Amino acid sequence: MRDGDLLRIGLPEAVSRVLAGLAGTDADAVLVGGCVRDLVHREQPKDWDVATSAPPEAVAAAFPGSTWQNPFGTVTVRGDPPVEVTTFRVEEGYRDRRRPDTVRWGTSLEEDLARRDFTINAMAWRPVDLAAGEGRLVDPHGGAADLERRLLRAVGDPGQRLAEDALRLVRAVRFAVRYDLALEPATEAAIRDHAPDAALLSGERVREELLRMLAFPTASKAFLLMEELGLLAVLLPELAALRGIPQAKRLPGDALDHSLRTVDALPAGDARLRLAGLLHDVGKASTLADGHFIGHELQGARLAEQALRRLRLPNADIGWIRRLVRHHMFNYTPDWTDAAVRRFVRRVGADLLADLFALRAADNAASGAEEPEAGGLEELRARVDRVLAGDPLDQRQLAVDGHDLVRALGVQPGPVVGRLLDRLLEAVLEDPSLNRRERLLELAADLLREPGSARGAGAHREA
Repeated sequence: MRDGDLLRIGLPEAVSRVLAGLAGTDADAVLVGGCVRDLVHREQPKDWDVATSAPPEAVAAAFPGSTWQNPFGTVTVRGDPPVEVTTFRVEEGYRDRRRPDTVRWGTSLEEDLARRDFTINAMAWRPVDLAAGEGRLVDPHGGAADLERRLLRAVGDPGQRLAEDALRLVRAVRFAVRYDLALEPATEAAIRDHAPDAALLSGERVREELLRMLAFPTASKAFLLMEELGLLAVLLPELAALRGIPQAKRLPGDALDHSLRTVDALPAGDARLRLAGLLHDVGKASTLADGHFIGHELQGARLAEQALRRLRLPNADIGWIRRLVRHHMFNYTPDWTDAAVRRFVRRVGADLLADLFALRAADNAASGAEEPEAGGLEELRARVDRVLAGDPLDQRQLAVDGHDLVRALGVQPGPVVGRLLDRLLEAVLEDPSLNRRERLLELAADLLREPGSARGAGAHREA
Protein backbone atom coordinates (compact mmCIF):
# COMPACT_ATOMS: atom_id res chain seq x y z
CA MET A 1 0.00 0.00 0.00
CA ARG A 2 1.25 3.47 -0.90
CA ASP A 3 0.40 7.14 -0.50
CA GLY A 4 -2.94 7.85 -2.19
CA ASP A 5 -4.15 4.24 -2.29
CA LEU A 6 -7.80 3.56 -1.50
CA LEU A 7 -8.32 1.85 1.85
CA ARG A 8 -11.69 0.48 2.97
CA ILE A 9 -12.11 0.12 6.74
CA GLY A 10 -14.77 -0.72 9.30
CA LEU A 11 -15.55 2.59 11.00
CA PRO A 12 -17.35 2.61 14.35
CA GLU A 13 -20.45 4.76 14.19
CA ALA A 14 -19.07 7.17 16.80
CA VAL A 15 -15.93 7.78 14.73
CA SER A 16 -17.89 8.21 11.51
CA ARG A 17 -20.14 10.73 13.28
CA VAL A 18 -17.14 12.84 14.33
CA LEU A 19 -15.60 12.83 10.84
CA ALA A 20 -18.96 13.73 9.28
CA GLY A 21 -19.58 16.46 11.83
CA LEU A 22 -16.24 18.11 11.13
CA ALA A 23 -16.73 17.82 7.37
CA GLY A 24 -19.99 19.68 7.87
CA THR A 25 -18.02 22.66 9.20
CA ASP A 26 -15.88 22.70 6.02
CA ALA A 27 -12.86 21.60 8.07
CA ASP A 28 -10.36 19.01 6.88
CA ALA A 29 -10.69 15.95 9.13
CA VAL A 30 -8.73 12.69 8.93
CA LEU A 31 -7.83 9.66 10.99
CA VAL A 32 -4.21 9.80 12.19
CA GLY A 33 -1.59 8.02 14.22
CA GLY A 34 -1.90 4.63 15.82
CA CYS A 35 -5.34 3.77 14.46
CA VAL A 36 -4.12 4.24 10.88
CA ARG A 37 -0.98 2.26 11.62
CA ASP A 38 -3.11 -0.63 12.92
CA LEU A 39 -5.51 -0.45 9.98
CA VAL A 40 -2.62 -0.64 7.50
CA HIS A 41 -1.29 -3.53 9.57
CA ARG A 42 -4.70 -5.19 9.17
CA GLU A 43 -5.61 -4.92 12.83
CA GLN A 44 -8.69 -3.38 14.40
CA PRO A 45 -7.68 -0.27 16.37
CA LYS A 46 -8.45 0.06 20.06
CA ASP A 47 -8.27 3.86 20.02
CA TRP A 48 -9.36 6.31 17.34
CA ASP A 49 -7.67 9.68 16.79
CA VAL A 50 -8.79 12.42 14.44
CA ALA A 51 -6.76 15.42 13.27
CA THR A 52 -8.46 18.46 11.86
CA SER A 53 -7.86 21.95 10.53
CA ALA A 54 -10.64 23.24 12.82
CA PRO A 55 -9.39 25.04 15.96
CA PRO A 56 -10.20 23.31 19.25
CA GLU A 57 -12.90 25.79 20.25
CA ALA A 58 -14.73 25.06 16.99
CA VAL A 59 -14.43 21.30 17.60
CA ALA A 60 -15.78 21.67 21.12
CA ALA A 61 -18.66 23.77 19.87
CA ALA A 62 -19.54 21.22 17.20
CA PHE A 63 -19.83 18.41 19.75
CA PRO A 64 -21.66 19.50 22.93
CA GLY A 65 -20.48 17.65 26.02
CA SER A 66 -16.95 17.18 24.71
CA THR A 67 -13.95 18.12 26.85
CA TRP A 68 -10.91 20.24 26.07
CA GLN A 69 -8.44 20.17 28.91
CA ASN A 70 -4.93 20.45 27.50
CA PRO A 71 -2.90 23.07 25.64
CA PHE A 72 -2.24 20.81 22.65
CA GLY A 73 -5.59 21.30 20.98
CA THR A 74 -7.02 17.87 21.84
CA VAL A 75 -10.78 17.67 22.32
CA THR A 76 -12.29 14.40 23.52
CA VAL A 77 -15.69 13.71 21.97
CA ARG A 78 -17.77 11.37 24.05
CA GLY A 79 -19.02 8.19 22.46
CA ASP A 80 -18.42 4.47 22.17
CA PRO A 81 -15.54 4.61 21.64
CA PRO A 82 -14.56 8.14 22.68
CA VAL A 83 -12.69 9.99 19.93
CA GLU A 84 -9.78 12.36 20.47
CA VAL A 85 -9.77 15.23 17.99
CA THR A 86 -6.58 17.26 17.72
CA THR A 87 -6.08 20.40 15.68
CA PHE A 88 -3.26 20.31 13.10
CA ARG A 89 -0.27 21.76 14.90
CA VAL A 90 3.39 22.63 14.68
CA GLU A 91 5.59 22.18 17.73
CA GLU A 92 8.78 24.13 18.48
CA GLY A 93 11.44 23.87 21.17
CA TYR A 94 11.80 20.95 23.58
CA ARG A 95 13.95 22.27 26.41
CA ASP A 96 12.63 19.75 28.95
CA ARG A 97 12.98 16.87 26.43
CA ARG A 98 9.32 16.09 26.99
CA ARG A 99 6.90 18.81 25.88
CA PRO A 100 7.20 21.45 23.17
CA ASP A 101 7.94 24.96 24.42
CA THR A 102 5.44 26.39 21.96
CA VAL A 103 2.53 24.99 19.98
CA ARG A 104 0.85 26.78 17.11
CA TRP A 105 -2.07 25.56 15.10
CA GLY A 106 -1.01 24.38 11.68
CA THR A 107 -2.78 24.86 8.42
CA SER A 108 -1.96 21.55 6.74
CA LEU A 109 -1.99 17.85 7.45
CA GLU A 110 1.50 17.57 5.96
CA GLU A 111 2.90 19.88 8.66
CA ASP A 112 1.14 17.86 11.34
CA LEU A 113 2.48 14.52 10.11
CA ALA A 114 6.02 15.88 9.79
CA ARG A 115 6.24 16.49 13.56
CA ARG A 116 5.48 12.86 14.46
CA ASP A 117 8.01 10.36 15.78
CA PHE A 118 8.19 7.37 13.42
CA THR A 119 6.98 6.86 9.87
CA ILE A 120 4.54 4.14 10.89
CA ASN A 121 2.81 6.74 13.10
CA ALA A 122 2.92 9.51 10.48
CA MET A 123 0.10 8.26 8.26
CA ALA A 124 -3.47 9.49 7.87
CA TRP A 125 -6.73 8.25 6.35
CA ARG A 126 -8.78 10.85 4.52
CA PRO A 127 -12.45 9.82 4.02
CA VAL A 128 -13.86 9.63 0.53
CA ASP A 129 -17.14 7.83 1.25
CA LEU A 130 -17.89 7.57 4.97
CA ALA A 131 -20.98 5.42 4.47
CA ALA A 132 -18.90 2.82 2.63
CA GLY A 133 -15.89 3.24 4.94
CA GLU A 134 -13.70 4.24 2.01
CA GLY A 135 -10.81 6.67 2.18
CA ARG A 136 -7.34 7.32 0.84
CA LEU A 137 -4.08 6.75 2.62
CA VAL A 138 -1.98 9.87 3.23
CA ASP A 139 1.56 8.62 3.70
CA PRO A 140 4.20 11.22 2.79
CA HIS A 141 6.96 9.50 4.78
CA GLY A 142 6.51 5.91 3.61
CA GLY A 143 5.15 4.41 6.81
CA ALA A 144 3.10 1.73 5.03
CA ALA A 145 6.15 0.56 3.09
CA ASP A 146 8.15 0.48 6.33
CA LEU A 147 5.49 -1.69 7.95
CA GLU A 148 5.55 -3.99 4.94
CA ARG A 149 9.32 -4.39 5.04
CA ARG A 150 9.29 -4.50 8.86
CA LEU A 151 11.35 -1.42 9.51
CA LEU A 152 11.08 1.23 12.23
CA ARG A 153 12.35 4.56 10.96
CA ALA A 154 12.20 8.05 12.42
CA VAL A 155 10.46 10.83 10.55
CA GLY A 156 13.13 13.12 9.13
CA ASP A 157 16.35 13.44 11.12
CA PRO A 158 16.42 10.69 13.82
CA GLY A 159 18.60 12.70 16.21
CA GLN A 160 16.27 15.66 16.06
CA ARG A 161 13.15 13.52 16.56
CA LEU A 162 14.63 11.79 19.59
CA ALA A 163 15.99 15.04 21.03
CA GLU A 164 12.46 16.46 20.99
CA ASP A 165 11.07 13.86 23.40
CA ALA A 166 13.20 11.29 25.20
CA LEU A 167 10.20 9.00 25.60
CA ARG A 168 10.56 8.21 21.91
CA LEU A 169 13.63 6.18 22.84
CA VAL A 170 11.45 3.78 24.81
CA ARG A 171 8.53 3.91 22.40
CA ALA A 172 10.91 2.81 19.65
CA VAL A 173 11.55 -0.41 21.55
CA ARG A 174 7.85 -1.00 22.14
CA PHE A 175 6.93 -0.47 18.49
CA ALA A 176 9.83 -2.58 17.23
CA VAL A 177 8.81 -5.55 19.37
CA ARG A 178 5.05 -5.07 19.02
CA TYR A 179 5.19 -5.09 15.21
CA ASP A 180 8.31 -7.24 14.80
CA LEU A 181 10.29 -4.43 13.17
CA ALA A 182 14.02 -3.99 12.72
CA LEU A 183 15.48 -0.61 13.59
CA GLU A 184 16.59 1.43 10.59
CA PRO A 185 20.37 1.92 11.02
CA ALA A 186 20.34 5.70 11.42
CA THR A 187 17.42 5.49 13.85
CA GLU A 188 19.17 2.76 15.85
CA ALA A 189 22.40 4.77 16.00
CA ALA A 190 20.49 7.83 17.24
CA ILE A 191 18.79 5.78 19.96
CA ARG A 192 22.16 4.51 21.17
CA ASP A 193 23.56 8.05 21.15
CA HIS A 194 20.59 9.47 23.06
CA ALA A 195 20.07 6.55 25.47
CA PRO A 196 21.43 8.53 28.49
CA ASP A 197 18.62 11.06 27.92
CA ALA A 198 16.12 8.45 29.14
CA ALA A 199 17.23 9.39 32.66
CA LEU A 200 15.36 12.68 32.17
CA LEU A 201 12.00 10.93 31.82
CA SER A 202 9.45 10.93 34.61
CA GLY A 203 8.78 7.65 36.35
CA GLU A 204 5.14 7.77 35.28
CA ARG A 205 5.95 7.95 31.57
CA VAL A 206 8.51 5.13 31.78
CA ARG A 207 6.12 3.02 33.84
CA GLU A 208 3.37 3.20 31.24
CA GLU A 209 5.73 2.10 28.48
CA LEU A 210 7.13 -0.77 30.54
CA LEU A 211 3.66 -1.99 31.45
CA ARG A 212 2.74 -2.08 27.77
CA MET A 213 5.86 -4.12 27.04
CA LEU A 214 5.09 -6.51 29.89
CA ALA A 215 1.77 -7.24 28.19
CA PHE A 216 3.57 -8.73 25.17
CA PRO A 217 3.41 -12.54 25.08
CA THR A 218 7.21 -12.62 24.89
CA ALA A 219 8.07 -9.52 26.90
CA SER A 220 11.71 -10.59 27.19
CA LYS A 221 12.33 -9.39 23.62
CA ALA A 222 11.62 -5.80 24.63
CA PHE A 223 13.96 -5.88 27.63
CA LEU A 224 16.74 -7.53 25.64
CA LEU A 225 16.40 -4.83 22.99
CA MET A 226 16.51 -2.13 25.67
CA GLU A 227 19.68 -3.68 27.01
CA GLU A 228 21.24 -3.83 23.56
CA LEU A 229 20.46 -0.14 22.96
CA GLY A 230 21.80 1.01 26.33
CA LEU A 231 18.38 1.88 27.76
CA LEU A 232 18.02 -0.86 30.36
CA ALA A 233 20.99 0.34 32.41
CA VAL A 234 19.44 3.81 32.50
CA LEU A 235 15.84 2.85 33.28
CA LEU A 236 16.28 -0.32 35.36
CA PRO A 237 19.90 -0.47 36.54
CA GLU A 238 18.93 -3.00 39.23
CA LEU A 239 17.89 -5.44 36.49
CA ALA A 240 20.73 -4.60 34.11
CA ALA A 241 23.23 -5.45 36.87
CA LEU A 242 22.25 -9.13 36.55
CA ARG A 243 24.07 -9.45 33.22
CA GLY A 244 27.08 -11.70 33.84
CA ILE A 245 25.85 -12.94 37.24
CA PRO A 246 25.99 -16.74 37.10
CA GLN A 247 22.79 -18.74 37.22
CA ALA A 248 23.71 -22.27 38.26
CA LYS A 249 20.69 -23.97 36.75
CA ARG A 250 19.94 -26.36 33.91
CA LEU A 251 19.16 -23.76 31.26
CA PRO A 252 21.83 -21.59 29.61
CA GLY A 253 22.41 -17.93 30.34
CA ASP A 254 22.97 -15.75 33.36
CA ALA A 255 20.72 -14.24 36.02
CA LEU A 256 19.32 -11.65 33.60
CA ASP A 257 18.40 -14.32 31.06
CA HIS A 258 16.77 -16.30 33.86
CA SER A 259 14.76 -13.30 35.05
CA LEU A 260 13.47 -12.60 31.55
CA ARG A 261 12.49 -16.25 31.06
CA THR A 262 10.59 -16.00 34.34
CA VAL A 263 8.63 -13.03 33.00
CA ASP A 264 7.68 -14.90 29.83
CA ALA A 265 6.48 -17.87 31.91
CA LEU A 266 3.96 -15.67 33.77
CA PRO A 267 0.53 -14.60 32.46
CA ALA A 268 0.85 -11.72 30.00
CA GLY A 269 -2.28 -10.09 31.39
CA ASP A 270 -0.96 -9.75 34.94
CA ALA A 271 1.43 -6.78 34.92
CA ARG A 272 1.97 -6.79 38.68
CA LEU A 273 2.95 -10.45 38.73
CA ARG A 274 5.21 -10.01 35.70
CA LEU A 275 6.94 -7.09 37.43
CA ALA A 276 7.61 -9.40 40.36
CA GLY A 277 9.05 -11.98 37.98
CA LEU A 278 11.20 -9.33 36.33
CA LEU A 279 12.65 -8.17 39.66
CA HIS A 280 12.56 -11.32 41.77
CA ASP A 281 16.33 -11.95 41.55
CA VAL A 282 17.70 -8.39 41.45
CA GLY A 283 19.37 -9.00 44.81
CA LYS A 284 21.77 -11.53 43.29
CA ALA A 285 24.15 -8.97 41.82
CA SER A 286 25.03 -7.55 45.23
CA THR A 287 24.94 -10.76 47.30
CA LEU A 288 27.08 -13.10 45.19
CA ALA A 289 29.82 -14.62 47.35
CA ASP A 290 31.58 -17.95 46.82
CA GLY A 291 28.98 -19.02 44.30
CA HIS A 292 26.04 -18.38 46.63
CA PHE A 293 23.44 -15.63 46.98
CA ILE A 294 22.78 -15.62 50.71
CA GLY A 295 19.90 -13.32 51.53
CA HIS A 296 19.34 -12.23 47.94
CA GLU A 297 15.59 -12.26 48.47
CA LEU A 298 15.92 -9.67 51.28
CA GLN A 299 18.22 -7.44 49.26
CA GLY A 300 16.05 -8.04 46.21
CA ALA A 301 12.94 -6.85 48.04
CA ARG A 302 14.70 -3.58 48.89
CA LEU A 303 16.00 -3.07 45.36
CA ALA A 304 12.64 -3.95 43.82
CA GLU A 305 10.95 -1.35 45.99
CA GLN A 306 13.61 1.20 45.01
CA ALA A 307 12.96 0.58 41.30
CA LEU A 308 9.19 0.59 41.63
CA ARG A 309 9.14 3.82 43.61
CA ARG A 310 11.21 5.41 40.87
CA LEU A 311 8.52 4.25 38.43
CA ARG A 312 5.81 5.76 40.65
CA LEU A 313 3.79 2.58 41.03
CA PRO A 314 0.91 2.72 43.51
CA ASN A 315 1.98 1.93 47.06
CA ALA A 316 -0.28 -1.13 47.20
CA ASP A 317 1.41 -2.64 44.12
CA ILE A 318 4.88 -1.84 45.47
CA GLY A 319 4.11 -3.55 48.76
CA TRP A 320 2.67 -6.59 47.01
CA ILE A 321 5.65 -7.04 44.69
CA ARG A 322 8.09 -6.49 47.55
CA ARG A 323 6.39 -9.27 49.51
CA LEU A 324 6.55 -11.63 46.53
CA VAL A 325 10.26 -10.98 46.05
CA ARG A 326 10.89 -11.31 49.79
CA HIS A 327 9.19 -14.71 50.06
CA HIS A 328 9.94 -16.36 46.72
CA MET A 329 12.80 -18.45 48.14
CA PHE A 330 10.73 -20.59 50.55
CA ASN A 331 12.27 -24.04 50.90
CA TYR A 332 9.51 -26.61 51.23
CA THR A 333 10.41 -30.22 52.03
CA PRO A 334 8.14 -33.26 52.61
CA ASP A 335 9.11 -33.38 56.29
CA TRP A 336 7.35 -30.11 57.07
CA THR A 337 4.84 -30.73 59.81
CA ASP A 338 1.29 -29.46 59.54
CA ALA A 339 2.28 -26.81 62.06
CA ALA A 340 5.12 -25.72 59.78
CA VAL A 341 2.67 -25.37 56.88
CA ARG A 342 0.40 -23.24 59.06
CA ARG A 343 3.33 -21.05 60.08
CA PHE A 344 4.36 -20.70 56.44
CA VAL A 345 0.88 -19.45 55.54
CA ARG A 346 0.89 -17.16 58.57
CA ARG A 347 4.32 -15.75 57.68
CA VAL A 348 3.67 -15.22 53.98
CA GLY A 349 0.01 -14.20 54.20
CA ALA A 350 -2.87 -16.15 52.75
CA ASP A 351 -3.63 -13.27 50.36
CA LEU A 352 -0.23 -13.66 48.65
CA LEU A 353 -0.19 -17.41 48.14
CA ALA A 354 -1.73 -17.69 44.67
CA ASP A 355 0.71 -15.17 43.19
CA LEU A 356 3.62 -16.60 45.17
CA PHE A 357 3.00 -20.09 43.84
CA ALA A 358 2.63 -18.72 40.30
CA LEU A 359 5.94 -16.87 40.66
CA ARG A 360 7.66 -19.93 42.06
CA ALA A 361 6.35 -22.13 39.23
CA ALA A 362 7.61 -19.62 36.64
CA ASP A 363 10.94 -19.35 38.49
CA ASN A 364 11.30 -23.13 38.36
CA ALA A 365 10.38 -23.27 34.68
CA ALA A 366 12.90 -20.54 33.88
CA SER A 367 15.55 -22.56 35.72
CA GLY A 368 14.79 -25.83 33.99
CA ALA A 369 13.89 -27.38 37.34
CA GLU A 370 11.75 -30.51 37.27
CA GLU A 371 8.87 -30.94 39.69
CA PRO A 372 9.75 -33.77 42.15
CA GLU A 373 7.33 -36.62 42.77
CA ALA A 374 7.19 -35.70 46.46
CA GLY A 375 7.86 -32.42 48.19
CA GLY A 376 7.07 -30.26 45.20
CA LEU A 377 5.01 -27.15 44.70
CA GLU A 378 1.77 -29.00 43.98
CA GLU A 379 2.06 -30.98 47.18
CA LEU A 380 2.57 -27.80 49.20
CA ARG A 381 -0.33 -26.14 47.38
CA ALA A 382 -2.61 -29.04 48.37
CA ARG A 383 -1.49 -28.90 51.98
CA VAL A 384 -2.01 -25.15 52.09
CA ASP A 385 -5.51 -25.56 50.67
CA ARG A 386 -6.34 -27.93 53.53
CA VAL A 387 -5.00 -25.43 56.05
CA LEU A 388 -6.97 -22.58 54.53
CA ALA A 389 -10.12 -24.68 54.67
CA GLY A 390 -10.39 -24.36 58.43
CA ASP A 391 -7.25 -24.05 60.55
CA PRO A 392 -6.84 -20.80 62.55
CA LEU A 393 -4.03 -18.63 61.22
CA ASP A 394 -4.32 -15.29 62.98
CA GLN A 395 -5.56 -13.76 66.23
CA ARG A 396 -8.96 -12.98 64.77
CA GLN A 397 -9.60 -16.71 64.49
CA LEU A 398 -8.78 -17.46 68.12
CA ALA A 399 -11.66 -18.56 70.34
CA VAL A 400 -10.78 -15.72 72.74
CA ASP A 401 -9.93 -12.08 72.29
CA GLY A 402 -8.38 -9.38 74.41
CA HIS A 403 -11.64 -8.54 76.15
CA ASP A 404 -11.99 -12.20 77.23
CA LEU A 405 -8.52 -12.15 78.76
CA VAL A 406 -9.19 -8.91 80.63
CA ARG A 407 -12.53 -10.12 82.03
CA ALA A 408 -11.57 -13.70 82.84
CA LEU A 409 -8.00 -13.23 84.08
CA GLY A 410 -8.09 -9.73 85.51
CA VAL A 411 -5.15 -8.48 83.47
CA GLN A 412 -4.95 -4.83 82.59
CA PRO A 413 -5.55 -3.80 78.97
CA GLY A 414 -2.25 -3.06 77.24
CA PRO A 415 0.84 -4.75 75.82
CA VAL A 416 0.57 -7.79 78.10
CA VAL A 417 -2.73 -8.73 76.47
CA GLY A 418 -1.19 -8.51 73.02
CA ARG A 419 1.73 -10.68 74.04
CA LEU A 420 -0.60 -13.26 75.56
CA LEU A 421 -2.59 -13.44 72.32
CA ASP A 422 0.65 -13.92 70.38
CA ARG A 423 1.59 -16.86 72.59
CA LEU A 424 -1.88 -18.37 72.31
CA LEU A 425 -1.77 -18.13 68.54
CA GLU A 426 1.61 -19.89 68.52
CA ALA A 427 0.11 -22.69 70.56
CA VAL A 428 -2.88 -23.00 68.23
CA LEU A 429 -0.67 -23.00 65.14
CA GLU A 430 1.11 -25.97 66.67
CA ASP A 431 -2.12 -27.72 67.71
CA PRO A 432 -5.41 -26.35 66.30
CA SER A 433 -7.42 -28.54 68.70
CA LEU A 434 -6.46 -26.11 71.46
CA ASN A 435 -8.60 -23.41 69.90
CA ARG A 436 -11.41 -23.63 72.45
CA ARG A 437 -12.32 -20.79 74.77
CA GLU A 438 -11.92 -22.68 78.06
CA ARG A 439 -8.63 -24.27 76.98
CA LEU A 440 -7.15 -20.97 75.78
CA LEU A 441 -8.10 -19.22 79.01
CA GLU A 442 -6.34 -22.02 80.92
CA LEU A 443 -3.23 -21.60 78.78
CA ALA A 444 -3.27 -17.86 79.27
CA ALA A 445 -3.56 -18.30 83.03
CA ASP A 446 -0.57 -20.68 82.95
CA LEU A 447 1.45 -18.14 80.98
CA LEU A 448 0.68 -15.44 83.53
CA ARG A 449 1.94 -17.70 86.32
CA GLU A 450 5.30 -18.16 84.63
CA PRO A 451 8.19 -16.31 86.31
CA GLY A 452 8.58 -12.93 84.62
CA SER A 453 5.30 -13.49 82.81
CA ALA A 454 5.36 -10.13 81.02
CA ARG A 455 8.62 -11.11 79.39
CA GLY A 456 7.57 -14.72 78.93
CA ALA A 457 4.38 -13.74 77.21
CA GLY A 458 6.43 -11.72 74.77
CA ALA A 459 8.52 -14.62 73.58
CA HIS A 460 7.95 -15.48 69.96
CA ARG A 461 9.02 -18.58 68.11
CA GLU A 462 9.57 -18.38 64.34
CA ALA A 463 8.34 -21.17 62.12
